[in-house]
Amino acid sequence: MTSKKKIAVMTSGGDSPGMNAVVRAVVRMAHHMDCDAYCVYEGYEGLVQGGNLIRKMPWDAVRGWLSEGGTLIGTARCLAFYERPGRLKAAKNMIINGIDALIICGGDGSLTGADKFRDEWPGLLKELVDAKELDAKDIEPYKHLNIVGLVGSIDNDMSGTDATIGCYSALARICEMVDYIEATASSHSRAFVIEVMGRHCGWLALMAGVATGADFVFIPEKPWGDNWQQEMCDLVEKHRNLGKRKTIVIIAEGAIDRNSNKITPVMVHDLLADKQGLALDTRITTLGHVQRGGTAVAYDRMLATLQGVEAVKAVLEATPETPTCFIAINENKITRVPLMEAVKETKEVATAIKAQDFNKAMGLRDTEFTDQYKSFMMTSGMAVDQSDLLPEKQRMKIGFVNVGAPAGGMNAALRAAVAYCRSRGHEPLAVHNGFAGFARHHGDKPLGAVRPFNWLEVDGWASKGGSEIGTNRELPGESGMEHIANLIEKYEFDALFLVGGFEAYHAVSQLRKARTDFPSLCIPMCLLPATISNNIPGTEYSLGSDTCLNELVHYCDKIKQSASATRRRVFVIETQGGRSGYVATLAGLGVGASAVYTPEEGISLDMLASDVRHLTDVFNHDRGQSRAGRLILVNEKASKVYNAKLIADIIRVEAHDRFESRDSIPGHVQQGGVPSPMDRCRAVRLAIKCIQHLENFAPGAHHYNKVKNDSMSACVIGIKGASVVFTPMDELEEKDTDWSNRRPKAAYWVGMKDVVDILGGRPSYPKPQHSLHGLKAKDAKRGLIPE
Repeated sequence: MTSKKKIAVMTSGGDSPGMNAVVRAVVRMAHHMDCDAYCVYEGYEGLVQGGNLIRKMPWDAVRGWLSEGGTLIGTARCLAFYERPGRLKAAKNMIINGIDALIICGGDGSLTGADKFRDEWPGLLKELVDAKELDAKDIEPYKHLNIVGLVGSIDNDMSGTDATIGCYSALARICEMVDYIEATASSHSRAFVIEVMGRHCGWLALMAGVATGADFVFIPEKPWGDNWQQEMCDLVEKHRNLGKRKTIVIIAEGAIDRNSNKITPVMVHDLLADKQGLALDTRITTLGHVQRGGTAVAYDRMLATLQGVEAVKAVLEATPETPTCFIAINENKITRVPLMEAVKETKEVATAIKAQDFNKAMGLRDTEFTDQYKSFMMTSGMAVDQSDLLPEKQRMKIGFVNVGAPAGGMNAALRAAVAYCRSRGHEPLAVHNGFAGFARHHGDKPLGAVRPFNWLEVDGWASKGGSEIGTNRELPGESGMEHIANLIEKYEFDALFLVGGFEAYHAVSQLRKARTDFPSLCIPMCLLPATISNNIPGTEYSLGSDTCLNELVHYCDKIKQSASATRRRVFVIETQGGRSGYVATLAGLGVGASAVYTPEEGISLDMLASDVRHLTDVFNHDRGQSRAGRLILVNEKASKVYNAKLIADIIRVEAHDRFESRDSIPGHVQQGGVPSPMDRCRAVRLAIKCIQHLENFAPGAHHYNKVKNDSMSACVIGIKGASVVFTPMDELEEKDTDWSNRRPKAAYWVGMKDVVDILGGRPSYPKPQHSLHGLKAKDAKRGLIPE
């Protein structure tokens, strides 16, 4: 009988939020795959020292780790591992503990060291046998070392992956600090120069600049021109002349000019504060290690968990010929990427920057990085550079409408779209309070529902939640389609830009179908999905869904703390999401739920009975050592009967006073306050692309027929994988929409529910039967269903 495979996990290099989620996922997935799990404490130092720094980890040892920041198994610099004698000790300690598979979460330096260790492995074992430190029979089962890497880095500086573990948590911390600083800057009419991390990568600085609406950013990949001092001062002065009371400049620690001279915060401070120049009251803030601090945001927990699960599969499937890989995320899919190829590409960026080949450096970054840089330039330089203005006849009057419930990022999207319109000469008009406001309050005095944007006010919307122009669920058909068509003609709209959820999606569908009857509706219209439910066909991501997950995970962390304090308590938490289980499933990944109930799967009495038996068994074996409570997440529409309160009541009755249960409903708290940086950044990028798409249908000869006959004149923008795509509305209506359930027919995230169950220790359970509909249901009730 073969012994169990032993898999070790370690964290190395600088800590990053999400590392604990990696360790938890690896330990639990290893147990699920019938392997022994080990943790190497203190990084490579633990591997060299051995002893108590290499510990076997039972299933329960990692309970509660998801909500912890940093790395609980430690990380440390290890000079000994740089030398062969140190690696020899590490190899011996691994053989002594029977470990032949190692999963490492760290930066490119840590992973390069791991690859070298694997390459030397046969030679190290031979040396140990020759020195009689180990017998030949001792090393026989461990002739091949399997290593898999995961990238934990707040800089997001690794090629081959769209995001590294910890980068969005660090960005959230930066944006939170900048939001605080902005309040003081505006109060005192000050300028702030804020330095963020990033020696060779400007991702944090750029994304923070986009998310907060900063005036100026400095990144190493794209230095400003030789006259950057004057360019910055001119831009800041023009912004001040527009009425701005605050100035925010964000600078990456690796910022340089085109001649590779370092640009420091002090240099920028002195320029802004120069008494002979702008003479601004200027302050410097260096955020430092606060950027690494705190717990991981929902995205990093999801990313770390899924990558940890995949890493275990990768080491078990690896052969001696398999090159060392690291686990990446590409196009919303967890993938395996050859490690050394990615490390080579990563180092090429630093080499290109050093060689002052900045076009190459930008080219080595992904498409989103380039798009966000262009987005920042378009929004920050708005109304400054007149070269982007379109000829008069190509300019458009565009109506901006929010439809549905508020979602984080709506205001950031409108701000970016307005800025872009102004830079191009378009006339953006706000339609306040959706189609209901348009239909019934367009002509109100003194302020009607249709009115121009005040840029000075709009410029402060980057970090605001909710919807500043209001929103409403009413559809144009409910407002009166003829009335809406007449109003569009009256206000001479050349295009409509809609932001919202499924109601907005339905609204575009209604307007498109009504074109045959109302020629004034033959104008281009584009929908930017914004809903916490993330249930819009044509996209894998909707604005507001990331903000919602952060709020829900934060809420659940607090609830779990309460459950932990009483030890033997289960909380059943009701999540929003309509008939889409996205929010419940992703939040379940982020908080380590014991079970998740979704509308896609449904709930049955047998399922509940199975879960109650499991909870009873868990608490029977829990003698009070555990410090973590239990959570069950149930989507608000997972069942017509079994809601959170009823499920909690069933658990309480069946517990027979051996443990307790409570229900909790966060409700509209899930819509969030301040939008997440991801929602803000993507709002800017996508909103600009929407207006650019509408520009393809600028008024001109045969405009009516061009719009009517081109299916792309009514479309939805979306992110599918790593690509931004526009999908015609008629195609989505016919092929991809489950209208009765208000969601897409297929969703990429559905398989993640299995991971929640595995890592939560949920045993297999009877699947609910799906309800019959129409004639099938009638025949079944009469006993007439055919064999």
